[in-house]
Amino acid sequence: MDGEIESEELRSLLEADEARVVDIRSPAAFRRGHIPGSENVPFPSIVENVERFADADRIVTVCPHGKSSVQAARLIASYEGFDGQVESFEPGLSGWDGELADGEPETMAADEGPDAPF
Repeated sequence: MDGEIESEELRSLLEADEARVVDIRSPAAFRRGHIPGSENVPFPSIVENVERFADADRIVTVCPHGKSSVQAARLIASYEGFDGQVESFEPGLSGWDGELADGEPETMAADEGPDAPF
């Protein structure tokens, strides 16, 4: 892992399209709001998806408060096929002072709960 970054640096990286932002929260949390341009790879699936990052020059991991993203950054950095720079977004999503993008609205699948009684 190459350290942690703050909001201003992340904003600059996004504007210059110089980093891949990986949001490690659950898909449901990601859909409720995320940093524009980020991609969702939930923490439990980082290891099985780490090959997706092999061609990235720079990755910034994001979580709610900047703690779990450090672990995710370390996992990505430890992958033999990854030679880029990987950092954690230190304040976490709670410290992001920019706009949030919304995902698809959550919908309950037909088999995810009881039928309405009326």
